[in-house]
Amino acid sequence: MDISWREKTETYFKRLQDRITRAIEEIDGSAFREDDWAREGGGGGRTRVLEDGRVFEKAGVNFSSVHGNLPEQFAAKIPLGSGTEFFATGVSLVFHPRSPMIPAVHANFRYLEKGDAHWFGGGTDLTPYYPYAEDATHFHRTIRQACDRHDREFYDRFKQWCDDYFTLKHRGEMRGVGGIFFDYLQGDREKHFAFVQDAGDVFLDAYLPIVRRRMNEPYGEHERQYQLYRRGRYVEFNLLYDRGTIFGLETRGRTESILMSLPPLARWVYNLTPEPGSREEKALEFYKPRDWA
Repeated sequence: MDISWREKTETYFKRLQDRITRAIEEIDGSAFREDDWAREGGGGGRTRVLEDGRVFEKAGVNFSSVHGNLPEQFAAKIPLGSGTEFFATGVSLVFHPRSPMIPAVHANFRYLEKGDAHWFGGGTDLTPYYPYAEDATHFHRTIRQACDRHDREFYDRFKQWCDDYFTLKHRGEMRGVGGIFFDYLQGDREKHFAFVQDAGDVFLDAYLPIVRRRMNEPYGEHERQYQLYRRGRYVEFNLLYDRGTIFGLETRGRTESILMSLPPLARWVYNLTPEPGSREEKALEFYKPRDWA
């Protein structure tokens, strides 16, 4: 008997969560806390959070599989499918490192159904505090290789989408150095699921070499305070624009799991202007979109 697409995608996303969890525990030396939760209306998930670790100040890896009916006003905003009945499953993760020399990272891979429509979405993006071109290049090249194995147009298309998406429109600046972002990927489910699995499977290859390269670099209070300032930008994006946050809250998901993406500490400084020629000034230029791969 053939397993359903719901079962097939759920199984992969659970395994991806397990694989990423183990890798982060190994490099950090600390264990994730796991909460299993049920959603009022249908489905649930398992949230894993590591706090106050040696390498990561906060790391979250979430799996969810939820179903039921969307509020009518929110359902009308989704361009695919009819009615309000929906199903959504996926993995979402955010890592906030302790060291400002290590970039933060976000990833999300998901499968959704609404009415008679079905599609995949997701992506991953890198948010450094200090500019290291070799880190951005490694991240983008690893992702590009995964994209190219499925469609030579995917990387350029999804990178542009990522650059456009992860922009703080009210400030006119990028959140970080991007990666890929895609949504409403529909049609050939087998082809697109193969791509999503490949993108999920290379996430650790794209990120962990950067962590190992930067985790022992020295830094001081000045760099730490700048990290907290840049985390403020991360908070602004997640609360104002992030689709996953909005979808989770609109579908009455578990609030603690949805907002686990926020860093443990952040700061806002009025009209901060970096010193001319400083690494902080160079970082602002560094965030501007370019051909990293």
